[in-house]
Amino acid sequence: MGNGEEHTKKMSFEIKKISSPKLKDPILIEGLPGMGNVGKITVDFMVEELRAKKFIEIKSNTFPNSVFVNEKNLIELPKIELFYKNTKNNSLIFLCGDIQPLDEKNCYKFCDEILNIFQGLKGKEVITIGGIGLPQIPEKPKLFTTGNDKEIIKKYKTNHISSNIYGVVGPIVGVSGLLLGLSKERKIPAISFLAETFSHPSYIGLKGAKKVMQTLSKALSVEVDTTDLDKEIREMSNEEQNISKELKKFIPKLPMQKEPGTNYIG
Repeated sequence: MGNGEEHTKKMSFEIKKISSPKLKDPILIEGLPGMGNVGKITVDFMVEELRAKKFIEIKSNTFPNSVFVNEKNLIELPKIELFYKNTKNNSLIFLCGDIQPLDEKNCYKFCDEILNIFQGLKGKEVITIGGIGLPQIPEKPKLFTTGNDKEIIKKYKTNHISSNIYGVVGPIVGVSGLLLGLSKERKIPAISFLAETFSHPSYIGLKGAKKVMQTLSKALSVEVDTTDLDKEIREMSNEEQNISKELKKFIPKLPMQKEPGTNYIG
């Protein structure tokens, strides 16, 4: 192929290798669409702010049967991309895109493919990001964490993050969950950060994403300017207040629960 690009096909996935960067103890950070799009917002924002470079592109006939219209008003097939940013201590690899695999079987295949790539790069840790769906908009979203290894949770946990997640959420569905489980089978330490958000398909969980971003930037020793994100959060505040007032009219009073969040979709 021209321009140094390589194409390989395996298990219904077309992998385009754009470059072969030199990486140091890579950490994979996943942020695909899910509840409140918390993960997607976090990773997309970090990729832009850190000026991460794309080095792998993945397309598949297991992705949704649709196309997207880009900024040039032309269509594109759905794809998932890997970006990298070399820092003083590690290389950060960001997994981002506008879609997830359509079904359970192909989600397993996709996660295995990602971990094959990651292990080929001598990857060290996996971080996934998602949202915990609540029946109302959280004014100050709480942040939770879980993982496949006690040591990695201890490494990343701070006072404002709760690891008492049992009974707070149900199954962690999709790529965010499967990457944790499949990483465990490969003996790769993996952790997930889950921020509270509103359980509505059109809601954008900016506040939750900011909390995750602040946690990651500090833990990974990178600077992420959230000025633009803060502006968007302020603009959403008035709209959220109006939505909350309307919700209170229609949502009946429920018995007190230990925690309001009971489900999560990756």
